[in-house]
Amino acid sequence: MVSRQSFAFILIAASAFQVSAAGQNDCEKPLYLTWDTGHMEIAPMVAEVLQRQQVRVTFFAANEATRQGDGSLGDHWAPWWRARAAEGHAFASHTWSHTYWRADAGPDAEPRFRVRPSAGPRSGQELEIDAAGYCAEIASASRRLQEITGQKPLPLFRAPGGKTSPRLLRVAKACGYAHVGWSPAGFLGDELPSERYSNAHLLAQALQRIRSGDILLAHLGIWSRKDAWAPAVLEPLIVGLKQRGFCFRTLREHPDYQAWLAEHS
Repeated sequence: MVSRQSFAFILIAASAFQVSAAGQNDCEKPLYLTWDTGHMEIAPMVAEVLQRQQVRVTFFAANEATRQGDGSLGDHWAPWWRARAAEGHAFASHTWSHTYWRADAGPDAEPRFRVRPSAGPRSGQELEIDAAGYCAEIASASRRLQEITGQKPLPLFRAPGGKTSPRLLRVAKACGYAHVGWSPAGFLGDELPSERYSNAHLLAQALQRIRSGDILLAHLGIWSRKDAWAPAVLEPLIVGLKQRGFCFRTLREHPDYQAWLAEHS
């Protein structure tokens, strides 16, 4: 007897064959699925779904603590990143130590920032760094991605939590990186508590609200969520969006960043 879960998977696989090729080649309603690093336990499953659905995405990577290996940009996960590069995905920085901006500090002429890394030897500590220090945080992750993949990352970055200030954005642009957030409907909710936001609710909400041009956000593993989002939601979401006429592109093709990429790549 076929279980309900197995039957659902069969339907997803069948739908993928029907909507994959044609819809993706003629892209009139693009979406930009982006992934931030996390504990990485779901990374192999995410890669399988993206490959099966022929979806290309943009990964924002920091060297975060992982459940297996020596950090998300460590040697253990390097083969995983190289395989994603071979598949045509795009990459950008998420800061090396997953460093949260907390507040501006110092005069505008000599900008400094109060920050809190959530990875690395100073995880959880409140620090103050100057503009060069913040630029180094962005550049270190970008440099490591290029070292692993052999592919130059995009001159973009995403601040952890999306937390920035106008001063921080000016500093980042001055050292060659434009910031990428996400669309309101593109917040897929995988970091919300599952006790209050079920996977079924998050899936239905995304399918209802997402619109053409949206930048979507998900994570390669959230420590705090008990009912993991991606295994239950990712493939049904992709299939459902394709059935609504959407297609997937990397940020290389996002119109808001075309001029910046042309100038800084």
